[in-house]
Amino acid sequence: MQFNYMAPRWKWKGAEAKALAEPISKSVSELQLSLAETESSGTLSSSNVLLAVEPEQAELLDRCCFGRLVLSAEKVKKWIQLSFEEAFYLLYNLKCIKISLQGRCLENEVDTWLYMKSKRPNFPMFFKAYSHLRSKNWVLRSGLQYGVDFVAYRHHPSLVHSEYSVLVQSGDSDRLRVWSDIHCAVRLSGSVAKTLLTLYVNGKFKGEDLNLPVCLENFTVEEQTISRWSPELSREDNPQIQNKMLPM
Repeated sequence: MQFNYMAPRWKWKGAEAKALAEPISKSVSELQLSLAETESSGTLSSSNVLLAVEPEQAELLDRCCFGRLVLSAEKVKKWIQLSFEEAFYLLYNLKCIKISLQGRCLENEVDTWLYMKSKRPNFPMFFKAYSHLRSKNWVLRSGLQYGVDFVAYRHHPSLVHSEYSVLVQSGDSDRLRVWSDIHCAVRLSGSVAKTLLTLYVNGKFKGEDLNLPVCLENFTVEEQTISRWSPELSREDNPQIQNKMLPM
């Protein structure tokens, strides 16, 4: 399913040209190569991963919008705080970092997967949604301040405003089950100039099948945008509508 088209809101003159000259996909490829060469390693905590990198790699991570810089007095290394989704994407999809727990390097992706799932039971569903959009070169940030799971940008947030507020759902989710919930979510997204995008992740989210990250291959993601209907856009005296009307 294709997203409904909406014109991007660039933050300053020349931002669009800069984005075209420096596509996110190119920066991600550079980051992947750099982190793999230095065998960068992150440390797991209860809710995030702390990644130690070189200053140049910290700049690359920022260009690709992975994690947030942790301020420290250390000059040789930079510390980046990654969400579980960001860290596992670098580990599993890009295969460019290693992850350790309590000083012990986890031998494989399964150990990391099981740890993250133990801390957040809904992690498989959220990671599938995150990787679905990230693999399409959308930049994702936390949507907590907007009452959603993520906000999606077509490029770096310094260049363009986010276009979508993203809600992640599964078949047994209680979210957006009643009209009032849908109305509130759409109104809130519209008030901050975003379109509400729901990602329905279909698959089995219970049982031993979730103990291996390969289960992600059995999930599918359905995209659906929800927006308010504007009567003005359908009035017969609207010139844009009249131009599209067929002759009687």
